[in-house]
Amino acid sequence: MEQRPVFVKIEEYHEVLNLVKTIRRKLEEAKDTLGKINELKNEEDHQIELWHNALDEIEKKVDFVDHSFNEPEQF
Repeated sequence: MEQRPVFVKIEEYHEVLNLVKTIRRKLEEAKDTLGKINELKNEEDHQIELWHNALDEIEKKVDFVDHSFNEPEQF
């Protein structure tokens, strides 16, 4: 297959270049946004883990109090 040169109007060429620049800029914006979302998700996961730990600690204390009231003291 013989390759032949392709001719493009200068106006269209510049439009295509501008479009490619716009697409690249939008891709970078999307990557930045996704990075921010990921940071927020990590922060949220950390907070949820702290809440789980706090609830576990509270549950242990409640179990201790419950056990203390339900077990007769040994004299």
